[in-house]
Amino acid sequence: MSTDAAGPSRDPGLQPERTRLAWRRTTLSVTVAAVLAVKSALHGGATADSIVVGAVCCALWLGFLLVAHGRIRALAAGRPPTLAPRLATAAVLCAVAMAVCAAALVT
Repeated sequence: MSTDAAGPSRDPGLQPERTRLAWRRTTLSVTVAAVLAVKSALHGGATADSIVVGAVCCALWLGFLLVAHGRIRALAAGRPPTLAPRLATAAVLCAVAMAVCAAALVT
C-alpha cells in the first residue's frame, strides 16, 4: 500500500461493495417488515382497515424495492453517480411510512 501526502491509497472497489451490501440488508429488513405487517393485518380476522394498511405496506415495499434495486444495479455496473436527493427522499419516506403502518397494525 502506497502512502503520500494525502494518506494511504484505498481500494476503490470496497466502498461500492459495502454500499451494495447495505442496500441488500436494508431491502431484506423492509421485506421482513412488510411480510410481518401483512401477516398482522390478516391474523385474527381481517377488517377493511387492516387490509388497507396491509396494502399500503405492500405499496411502500414496492416503492422502496424499486429505489434499492436501481441503486444496487448502478453499484454493480461500476462507480455510480451520486444518489439523487429525490430517490434518497423516496427511500427514507418509504421506510418511515412502513414503520408507521406497521405500528398502526400492532396497536
